[in-house]
Amino acid sequence: MTQSSDASPRLKKTLLLIIIGMGAVVLLGVGILLVSYARIAATLPPPNELRDRANTFKTTTIYDRDGNLIYEVFPADSGRRTMAPLADISPNMINATLAVEDPNFYQHPGVDPVGVARALYYIFRRGATRPGGSSLVQQLVKLTYLSSEKSMTRKIKEAVLSLEINRRYTKDDILEIYLNHIFYGNLAYGVEAAAQTYFGKHASDLTLAEASLLAGIPQYPGQYDPYTHWQATRNRQADVLRLMVEHGFITPQEASRAWAAYDGKTPEEALHRPSADFRYPHFVLMVREELEATYGPEVVARGGLRVYTTLDSSLQDAAEAAVAQGMASLRQRKANANNAALVAIDPATGEVLSLVGSADFNDEAIDGQVNMAVTPRQVGSTIKPMDYLATFEMPEDYWTPATIVVDERTEFPDGQGRPPYVPRNYDEKFHGPVSVRSALANSYNIPAVKALQHAGIPAFRELAQRLGISTLTREDYGLALALGSGEISLLEMVNAYAVFDNGGLRRDPHIITRVETQDGDLLADNSRPYAVSAITPEHAFLITSILSDYQARRPAFGQAARWLELPDRPVAAKTGTTNDWRDGWTIGYTPQLVAGVWVGNTDNASMNELSGVSTAAPIWKAFMVQAHEALPVQKFTPPPGVVQLEICSDTGELAGPDCEHRRPEYFKSDQLPPPPVKIAPTPAG
Repeated sequence: MTQSSDASPRLKKTLLLIIIGMGAVVLLGVGILLVSYARIAATLPPPNELRDRANTFKTTTIYDRDGNLIYEVFPADSGRRTMAPLADISPNMINATLAVEDPNFYQHPGVDPVGVARALYYIFRRGATRPGGSSLVQQLVKLTYLSSEKSMTRKIKEAVLSLEINRRYTKDDILEIYLNHIFYGNLAYGVEAAAQTYFGKHASDLTLAEASLLAGIPQYPGQYDPYTHWQATRNRQADVLRLMVEHGFITPQEASRAWAAYDGKTPEEALHRPSADFRYPHFVLMVREELEATYGPEVVARGGLRVYTTLDSSLQDAAEAAVAQGMASLRQRKANANNAALVAIDPATGEVLSLVGSADFNDEAIDGQVNMAVTPRQVGSTIKPMDYLATFEMPEDYWTPATIVVDERTEFPDGQGRPPYVPRNYDEKFHGPVSVRSALANSYNIPAVKALQHAGIPAFRELAQRLGISTLTREDYGLALALGSGEISLLEMVNAYAVFDNGGLRRDPHIITRVETQDGDLLADNSRPYAVSAITPEHAFLITSILSDYQARRPAFGQAARWLELPDRPVAAKTGTTNDWRDGWTIGYTPQLVAGVWVGNTDNASMNELSGVSTAAPIWKAFMVQAHEALPVQKFTPPPGVVQLEICSDTGELAGPDCEHRRPEYFKSDQLPPPPVKIAPTPAG
């Protein structure tokens, strides 16, 4: 009993000392935090400069390949910004912004621990699109005060400055500065400029449908550009509306009505169209989009990057002139074709030297702001070299340029319960037994379908992937794929032809060579792009040999073949026309340059029996002639693995003593033609 009584005071004393010690540690920790906070805050810019800093930024500059300035992203004297008091901004816009950026904005002290936890939860548990961990105040700090470095020190500074700004400004002031500062793409800084740019109205008049569309853009203004990426912007709008419902800003019924406001509408029907007042708009916008995807929109808009591109301004001017002249000629002929695109690539590097996305960026009647250089379309007969290339690659029963194919009426089983596929030739004739060289050069349809049937659609699609074509992803393609029923962009088709031109090596097309900070520090260097061996040099040359054979294409093209020839040098070229005359194509190359032209209507309307050779080829030739004026003449030379042999034209076999019609032909050295068949003499009597 005595021992228990003595232990009790000692225990109480020990507990008291522990509590006092813990309290001292806590107080010391708080003191250290306060001192650290004060020291960090003392080293940061004054928070009361927020409004002034929000209206300044460093210009990102974009240069062509020779270092000539072609654009600034976006200079203070050309970006649109109209300041709007918070009272003059639609509540729909305010609520949409808060829902997607910072739903706890009016509750937290500048840093939102709930937002950070929620972001981590969705990243690790759901993977869904939800607000980021940074509060709206932190985003404003990142854009106006701190560098783009990613480090724990910078995050601590960001948090301290956010707390200080939240302490010195009212919430409404911070929100007003943010909404007048944020970049909405297409030169629009702030919500008033964005409302005018996209809808031709004041920010005070924005509907819920319009506000929810706008609020999603600032995350990635290039990726969510509604003029060029309408579906992606609509998907982002769906996220905004869902978050507005989730955080109690609107009801599900209101969200449904706002979403339905744009159902079935195109961007041309839904949006106001501003004009572009800068050169090379489609190319520049592609550069901007790539930069934003890599560095983030705030760094691109305000970070003072120096961006060197692949663009050759002289070739770009020549391309734009060729497109303009070609479209003027089509208008004089009263042709039902109002748009065109042109892409030129250096086959040795993959550098995009010129890119014209439409005949007129500012012409709403032709949907000029849609970049047809990167919009997948059916490619017609420009796909045919790949049909035959797939047969060249077969390990057994392969074809060669001398292989004989019978061009006759053929019913191809569909394999899906539908009637047989019966293709027809462009001239509505059959040509009997023809060589692969003749079939490809004259663009006969039936032999091309037979080639795809022989190689198989899976092998063809695998080959297309190796050539850099990314859009042939459906599983239900039929043999019409041999005639270009699959949709591929002009840029990818031109780069696929660059593989033929480059001895089988593929370099992915690119538009940026180097990115530097304003101080000259190197951020990215793409001057030596990686090359992939896509096809053998021998097969690449065999395709080039056929496409550059002027005489072989004469039977089908006649005098029109002149549009595929250059006056002073060899050139390989192929035209294409799609079903119902919706698209006209010409793609061709010399050893120094590969270029392609698409002509048609953005809305997929028929050109009324106009072909690729009559629409795209004149534009292509005009550009190629000017592009080669100062270039030396170079010839296509066979690689070591190619041999030339004399064959019998009628059989595709090696020419024997009984062969009447002979001609030279190229072969891969391990894929030679069969020997001549010996004809036994007829017995006498």
